[in-house]
Amino acid sequence: MLVLLAFIIAFHITSAALLFIATIDNAWWVGDEFSVDVWRVCTNTTNCTVINESFQEYSTMQAVQATMILSTILCCVAFFIFLLQLFRLKQGERFVLTSIIQLMSCLCVMIAASIYTDRRQDIHEKNREFYNLKEGGSYGYSYILAWVAFACTFISGLMYLILRKRK
Repeated sequence: MLVLLAFIIAFHITSAALLFIATIDNAWWVGDEFSVDVWRVCTNTTNCTVINESFQEYSTMQAVQATMILSTILCCVAFFIFLLQLFRLKQGERFVLTSIIQLMSCLCVMIAASIYTDRRQDIHEKNREFYNLKEGGSYGYSYILAWVAFACTFISGLMYLILRKRK
């Protein structure tokens, strides 16, 4: 049981780390001489511009920012609630509250990545000329990590739902 508990804790911490990296790092959309994330646009890896009201799809990017931050916060809260429930729950009870919060984190990261996936073309086409970006590019590793974090938080939420406190 101790090995299972260590695996669950490590899996949850990994999920939180993936969410932090996906939220913070500048690699949601990358090209030869530019990179774009939910916070800024960088050209030549040195000239970075913060995404603000001048950005054409600013409200869309705000939605992505907000849901990624919320998913990261919920994942951390779920971890602390799990630790509290680990010592407070009676034997045989399930970690339902932890599961619900982790699944809400899963939902938030899915919403953020889905919005970005759906609106990516509009976001980059409208802002390409403004930021002097070359055409083309591809999804970066932060975007991929967001989808991996979605899967990890979903699996973690299901594990907590199934898990019972045993001796």
